[in-house]
Amino acid sequence: MKYLVILADGMADLPIPEWNNKTPLMVANKPVMDHLCAQAQTGLLQSVPEGMHPGSEIANMNILGFDPKQYFPGRGVLEAAALNIPIKPDDLVFRCNLVTVENDRLINHSAGHISNEEAGELIKFLNASLKNEGVRFYQGVSYRNLMMLENGRNNIVCHPPHDHPGEKMDTILPHGNDGDNQTSKVLTSLIKRSIQLLDAHPVNQKRRDRGLSPANAIWPWSPGKPGGFPSFQERWGIESGAVISAVDLIHGIGSLAGLENIYVEGATGLFDTNYEGKAAAALTALKKSDFVFLHVEAADEAGHEGDKELKKKVVEDFDSRLLKPLWDGIQKMDEEVTLALLPDHPTPCALRTHTADPVPFLLIKPGETPDEVKSFDEFSVRNGVLGLLKNGELLQKIFS
Repeated sequence: MKYLVILADGMADLPIPEWNNKTPLMVANKPVMDHLCAQAQTGLLQSVPEGMHPGSEIANMNILGFDPKQYFPGRGVLEAAALNIPIKPDDLVFRCNLVTVENDRLINHSAGHISNEEAGELIKFLNASLKNEGVRFYQGVSYRNLMMLENGRNNIVCHPPHDHPGEKMDTILPHGNDGDNQTSKVLTSLIKRSIQLLDAHPVNQKRRDRGLSPANAIWPWSPGKPGGFPSFQERWGIESGAVISAVDLIHGIGSLAGLENIYVEGATGLFDTNYEGKAAAALTALKKSDFVFLHVEAADEAGHEGDKELKKKVVEDFDSRLLKPLWDGIQKMDEEVTLALLPDHPTPCALRTHTADPVPFLLIKPGETPDEVKSFDEFSVRNGVLGLLKNGELLQKIFS
């Protein structure tokens, strides 16, 4: 038996009044998804543990069976693992977005999805300009980068920028716990210094000339230090597994869990990603690995943009360009495949940020009788035979 989990990041949504209170999953043309649903058992998954922030890092760890309350090391640590970046004992590691600020407000968490080339220039410039400040920057993908702070203390609260579009910066700057503000003061100083450095940088002057958002500030968040992390084999007894994603966070979870990370040319984590290439990579991986985790980011980005039409298109592209060739290939395999499909969390277009609401899932297990649900969406699956699952219970169902 082979096992495939397809994770459509942020694809779940809330009812949209302009669409007669339907969601993108409900209005999109998605024949393959609905075909799979008709062969599956369905339900809802509470992917975010009670009381935790509904970040992708929390939800994906939880779905894979790694309790984030016990094992979450900080998003920066996960992404550093994906990039094989060494971490010194006194380093505090942050995910560091390149963002757009204007009139003392945080405007855009992705700086208009800045290109890798442009981001690389800015990261290099920041390292040269701040080399004596006890801070190092590492390039990731687009706006998603890393920052390491020497001698930083992990007793601070940092706000994810995608949760606060349009808000005044002073209300969401880092702050300390228990009255200790030393590290948060350093971070605030770095953020304000970055604006002075980046606002007039040639990269941003050119972006403005083209009508694009400037990447004129850094925004460090999700600090952490490395800790213990069990392997996927230890957790589930699966001998071999692989992760396919365009997002360093997901590869970082894979690295720490001892899974093989597979990179697909043209996979961007955005709306122009190489859906077909990811489907082909998953089929190849299933031939040699027992378990494959296929992660697709585009719907989450559409939700953060607040663009319902774009999210609908992403659902349709995901269906026709990824699910169709993937399912066609699975039908030709000699070995049976257990398949699950789900989002990690909702990213509603109206809110432009994540919520902790349960997400729909479908599960196709050879020999199991499907339920009566025929449409894969947030509301139809409430009638599914599997009801409401929590935390790692979906993986338990998959491997049982």
